Parts: sequence; C-alpha cells; structure tokens
Amino acid sequence: MLETLDSRRAITFEMAALRVRVVEKLSAAFYPAVKDFCRGVRFRPNNDPYLKLLQKIGQQEGSIVDLNELANANEEVRGSINNIKENRLAILLRDKPTCAKHFYYNPDTKNFAIEDPALFYFLKNLDWARLRHDCGFRAPTRDAEYDFAISFAGEHRDLAREIAQQPSLLDAHVFFDEHFEANFLGGAWSAHFERIFSRDSRLVICLLDRHYREKIWPTFERECFLPRVPDEEVIPVFLDDTVFVGLPQDLIGVKFTRHGSPAIEKSKVTDEIAFKLIERLGQ
Repeated sequence: MLETLDSRRAITFEMAALRVRVVEKLSAAFYPAVKDFCRGVRFRPNNDPYLKLLQKIGQQEGSIVDLNELANANEEVRGSINNIKENRLAILLRDKPTCAKHFYYNPDTKNFAIEDPALFYFLKNLDWARLRHDCGFRAPTRDAEYDFAISFAGEHRDLAREIAQQPSLLDAHVFFDEHFEANFLGGAWSAHFERIFSRDSRLVICLLDRHYREKIWPTFERECFLPRVPDEEVIPVFLDDTVFVGLPQDLIGVKFTRHGSPAIEKSKVTDEIAFKLIERLGQ
C-alpha cells in the first residue's frame, strides 16, 4: 500500500477466476515435479497410488501428515497409501531429485511434508483430472494394498522369495508372508490371508504343484482367491502337471521347470516369470 484514496472505492473480483490465475502462475515452478512424482519410479498407465496420495494430501488442512493416520482415516485410498509408504515412496524421492526438492518423507515415522506453502496451495487448487490425463493414466484403478500376493507351498519358499524380490525392484508392492511377519504380530494369519488373497491385491500369483494341492495353508489361500479367476486376476505358475479343482484346465499361466540343482537361477526367474508379471500388471 503506497497511497490512500480520498474517497472509498469498491474492488471486486471473482475468487474462482483468481485461483485459476494463481495456479497458472505457479505451474511453471511446480507442475513438472508434481507430474514426475505422480508417475512413480516406473511409469505404468495404472500405477497411480502416488497421484492418489498427493491428491488426498492436498485436501488436508495442514501440509505435514502422518501417512498411517491418513490411510486409516480414508478408506478409499488406504490401499494406495499402504502400497507405497513402506518402501516405494522413499525410493521415489531417492531416485528423483526433482521430487526430493519439493517433498520430504521419513519412512521410519511415516511423516510426509510439503514445506513450501505455495506448493501446498497449488495442490489444493490443482485440476487433478487434467493432471491424471497429462500423466498418461487410465481411469482410476481399484484401490489395492498389494500389486501381487504370492501363494505357495513351503517346498518352494525359495522360489517365492526370489519372485517377490524381483517385482519389488521394478516398483511393485508384493505380499510375501515372511516380509510382513512383524506387521501382523498379535493377529491371525487366516484373517490377513483372507483379506489379502480375496481382495487386497491386484493380482494373485500361485505356485502350483503336488505339494500345493496337499498342504493346508495353500488350500485355504486357494479358496480365498478362486472367485477371482473369472476376472483374470489369478496368474498360475505351473511347476508340474497337477490338476486343481476350480482352476480351468486351459487357464493361461507360466510353465516353470526347476532343474535338479536346489539353487534358484535368478536370471531364469527374471526372464520367465518377473518380466511377464510386470507386463501383465501394466495392462
């Protein structure tokens, strides 16, 4: 304010139009980093949990949030937040300096922060439909805590472990039981398995052989995911020719032969299983 008028003058403006102008001015500084964040470490047209997280943060009153609390309070995005808060989000900020410049995340405390108030204002007034289009995403995906859940018999735990590790390196969240034992202490495996294999994973990978048919836990898991077979959300890995009730004889899967050596051939798992899984996840 430099001067005072001799007479009162009313100044009118349209708030919505003003917000649009402010967001347009901020776009040059923030839009590239926001878009880069939303596309994740490895872009896939349906890999949108980062976008869902940022959009939900933009709806909060404050720019510092606890992701555990945010997930628990928002069921519609709980799966997406849980999908990336343990490891994937920290890897994203590590591998993308443009994002790390604007966003802070502590994977131990699960605190996520946007320290620049201009960026927070930008997110609160952003056209998210346009951003989704600009990122190259399809329509919003079904919210899921895991991209893959692996069902197997104990005789093939080493193979399941290797399969679980490889998609994780390609920016996919995989449920493999021994990775989550600490998370579920005090709970019942049956309740968690029912939730994960029936609805909280995008795709189920099942390692099928005679051991899988004979064991109690694989049978329980199979009963949980069988209703998903018609929706093409179950990917079998055939380790032998064992037939299973409820799984169509012509169900398309991966045939994987384990040779005489007990050691897992990592390159063979990569070529014959992991790449196919990631390609299927992106469809």
